[in-house]
Amino acid sequence: MAESLVIMVVALLSIAATTVIGPKVGLAAPLLLVAIGVGASFVPALRDVEIDPEWILEGLLPPLLYSSAVSMPAMNFRREFRAISGLSVVLVVASALLLGVFFMLVIPDLGFAWGVALGAIISPTDAVATSIVKQTSVSKRVVAILDGESLLNDASALVVLRTAIVATAASFSFWGALGTFAWSVLVAAVVGALVGVGNLWVRKFIAAAPVNSVVSFTVPFIAAVPAELAGGSGLVAAVVAGLVTGVGAPRVLSPRNRLSDTQNWHTMELVLEGVVFLTMGLQIKHIVESVERDHAGVGTALVIAVAALALTLVIRAAYFAPALGVIARRARRYARAQPRFESLQEKLSTPEGRARTAEKFEATRGRSLSEKRLDKFATRVTRGLADIDYFLREPLGWREGTTVVWAGMRGAVTVAAAQTLPADTPQRSILILVAYAVAVASLTVQGGTIGPLLAMIAPKDDGSRAAQDAAERERLLQLIRDAAEAVPEPEPPAGDDRQAEFELALRHRIAVLDAQRVALLDARDDGTFDADILEEALMNVDASQIAIELRGRHVE
Repeated sequence: MAESLVIMVVALLSIAATTVIGPKVGLAAPLLLVAIGVGASFVPALRDVEIDPEWILEGLLPPLLYSSAVSMPAMNFRREFRAISGLSVVLVVASALLLGVFFMLVIPDLGFAWGVALGAIISPTDAVATSIVKQTSVSKRVVAILDGESLLNDASALVVLRTAIVATAASFSFWGALGTFAWSVLVAAVVGALVGVGNLWVRKFIAAAPVNSVVSFTVPFIAAVPAELAGGSGLVAAVVAGLVTGVGAPRVLSPRNRLSDTQNWHTMELVLEGVVFLTMGLQIKHIVESVERDHAGVGTALVIAVAALALTLVIRAAYFAPALGVIARRARRYARAQPRFESLQEKLSTPEGRARTAEKFEATRGRSLSEKRLDKFATRVTRGLADIDYFLREPLGWREGTTVVWAGMRGAVTVAAAQTLPADTPQRSILILVAYAVAVASLTVQGGTIGPLLAMIAPKDDGSRAAQDAAERERLLQLIRDAAEAVPEPEPPAGDDRQAEFELALRHRIAVLDAQRVALLDARDDGTFDADILEEALMNVDASQIAIELRGRHVE
């Protein structure tokens, strides 16, 4: 017992130390943790440690993906969904098939189906590994694409893996595999959405922040387990629950509960991510010994792993280069449509323009346009114009394409998925070593060079981005001022009651903050402001309300 406690304490201190030391020495904390794990695997007390891969796939990943989904701007996820879905589904399937051919050719007597199984294991990028990218000065659109890809591609890879394993023992059906994938995603989406809505409904009645956070820790598992039992993807269910929670929490939960959630989940993320990378390092000795015990070549496996990693990058580049062309054509189409949307927005901003729009609609469609439907149309125009501005403000060029390709790192999911291969898998130990080596090489080479690469290809800072952000903050500040001015001043209490005056002032200030929050959330839903700048403004409003509420309690 004492030995286990010591190991746990050392692990937590290692996670904390690498998080502090990593940036100072120019190395990402995950790389340092993998190195510490490798060193720890030679310690006698940890020699026989075996980690059940299901603990990573079903115990650690759901909360990590849920937390990432909660903090991800849903508007950006929607805007980049075409790129995200292509990378997380089409690219994963294509990579698995092409890698399957490669492994079939270089590993004797493996066969195509088992090669595809290993290809599926290596194909997905890792949500935890992409945390390295967020520490660099990368485009916000690139972060949204990489985040969204890593949230969804695990499910695609695991479905392909299961299908390939089944194909080794039975006939393969393309339509059956496609149906399985569609069912997996559909079930996960329904279960995740229901759990996300139910989570918000339950937690709005819980006033105590610690209790609220404890309940939130169960949400990813409440979503994942039923989805898995129903044949869906537990990981996608956790992601959907997180997206629903992230969108609805500011309107449902109190500022204090949200602040508590944010702090506690950041701590949870830090610990779980650290555990994932430590376990990667810990498994190296056991995996190498398994290969040696089976009289397979460690050197050969490492050469195959390096070649496989290079091939995944080539496939990724070959896929995303044409995708960049499609994105650029779409941006040009948006630029041509922008004046029309601006004209529509201007018309709908005045009573006369709204009346003319309604008359034109009635003349062309033969039916009237109610005020409610006109409001919905105006909202769609506003959101459409905001989407156009988003795509034109940060276009994706070769620099961003290079970043997307090089930042697609493999990680703990690859190692864990490899160890779920059945015991009768041909040359199982060498397949696991290949997967492990790909993950470690990816983190080391790509993760260790992504910072210098971005610094090398980044355009010169001409100050335009800072000026753009300053103008955005000024517009947001005006929105907040307008919301505050729309709240009527309260009538002063009769007599000279200082306590009543103070309580009235507190209530009025909270009413102002509530109005400002609603205005900010409406702007978030319309997508009319940068997500990070708007989130910063929301946090300031929440902090002000918490401070006022604490002051009110102190006076009482």
